[in-house]
Amino acid sequence: MIDLEVIHRVQATLTERKNADPESSYVAGLYAKGTDAICKKVAEEAAETIMAAKDGDRLHLVWEVTDLWFHCMVLLAQFGLSVDDVMSEFRRREGISGVDEKKSRTAG
Repeated sequence: MIDLEVIHRVQATLTERKNADPESSYVAGLYAKGTDAICKKVAEEAAETIMAAKDGDRLHLVWEVTDLWFHCMVLLAQFGLSVDDVMSEFRRREGISGVDEKKSRTAG
């Protein structure tokens, strides 16, 4: 079972960093650079995750996925969202066929 408490602590720190001096915090610096910089970092971490997976290095893959999740959490916080919003969406999708869920987002 995932330890959501640690995720919530990280989320709280990310929220606090929104008001921090960009010179004092890596995350505050990302926020100060704006959404484009945060998105660039998410893309970079996604690429590194893919490379680690292709290399078959399990430990490196865990490191890169952790970096990816962290930067996705920064992106969520940039928009006033949190891991709870993502967890709610996971709950909504639970038990729904992936094919049906994808169709529901493109219908209309």
